[in-house]
Amino acid sequence: MGKLVLDEAKRCLQCKRPTCRDGCPINTDIPEMIRLLLDGNIQEAGENLFKNNPLSVICSLVCHHENQCEGHCVLARKSNPIQIGAIENYISDYRLDTLNLKPSEKLEGNIGIIGSGPAGITIAFMLALKGYNITIFEAHDKIGGVLRYGIPEFRLPPSILERLKSQLLKLGVKIRPNTLIGPVLTIEDLFRDGYDALFIGTGVWKPNKINIKGESLGHVHYAIDYLKNPEAFDLGEKVCIIGAGNVAMDVARTVLRKGIREAYIMYRKGFENISASEHEVQCAKMDGVKFELYKEPIELTNEGVIYRDNEAILKGELSDEEPKQELFKCDSIIIAVSQGPRTNIVSTTQGIEINKNGLIVTDEFGRTTREGVFASGDVVTGARTVVEAAKLSKQVSEVIHEYVQNKYKKINKSDE
Repeated sequence: MGKLVLDEAKRCLQCKRPTCRDGCPINTDIPEMIRLLLDGNIQEAGENLFKNNPLSVICSLVCHHENQCEGHCVLARKSNPIQIGAIENYISDYRLDTLNLKPSEKLEGNIGIIGSGPAGITIAFMLALKGYNITIFEAHDKIGGVLRYGIPEFRLPPSILERLKSQLLKLGVKIRPNTLIGPVLTIEDLFRDGYDALFIGTGVWKPNKINIKGESLGHVHYAIDYLKNPEAFDLGEKVCIIGAGNVAMDVARTVLRKGIREAYIMYRKGFENISASEHEVQCAKMDGVKFELYKEPIELTNEGVIYRDNEAILKGELSDEEPKQELFKCDSIIIAVSQGPRTNIVSTTQGIEINKNGLIVTDEFGRTTREGVFASGDVVTGARTVVEAAKLSKQVSEVIHEYVQNKYKKINKSDE
């Protein structure tokens, strides 16, 4: 790994106008990162990466680099781009356990963070480093949210999340696991107990239905539920995954790694319409996933999926005949057509507006319609990438900081 990283780093042209940095959603200074590494300053390189993006060690593994930094590398125009993700991961992983994180000062203010996914972890680090008292409320038994329960282990080892947790604890962050805000403790309770600002980063955990007959049968499951704990499922030997996004690819690759003999992606259109990244599709093919294209599910049965053949219609080959319906036999069916937010918080809180999809409404800086409550990540945008959640949450952390500072200025002024 070290030789690969060194060889790749040496290929960097140190462009005066680095398009790779422009292609990174969170504007990582890639040429500077590589320069510091080659100069023997890996500690400084790692510290800079963390300050810009506390999830650098994760983004370096799960980002769609081919569409972002690497896709914008000038070398990609005529040859192969630099493997920026590999370099970033080497530096971030090397430095993660040795980071000497200390607040610059101690500030007045208690901030509650609901959810410890990409948005919550980013906010927690940013505000703890400023000197605030931070408490994280996590509905599951371990932190990570979608990073732990939605991304397979072969893509993101859980040990990385434990290392991030260790750094949070060193900063004095308090973590309350198995605490679902809404049914018992509410937003009102948290404000009553002295929290000056609250951040909601609860993600999207409610699977979307496809609303066809058979969806409640015992061998039918939802992707987000399966990925939480694959060991809990008995799927048989042949699995059909309905959907063609990145989550569907993750499910298909996971079931094969768990000993399932055959995994099929069923999609109603062709390869050119698949929403998963090209890299994820190629990895799925490499792992042995098969694709059943132009097949639209119309009913789920104990024997498998009854589908409509859409190929002739979608290719413009009109016919007077009705599209034929056939049965795709399989032992289990996993539905992977995205997911939406739960309502446990908004249904128990006054003043937090949501849109027609159930997502929390905020302004561009993460302010919700309830005073003192902020939000970002998937619960605001819908399912997006990890780096997008980190980018937006960085901005929101500054707004929360400003809000709490102004609050205490008014309090201190009134006491004079």
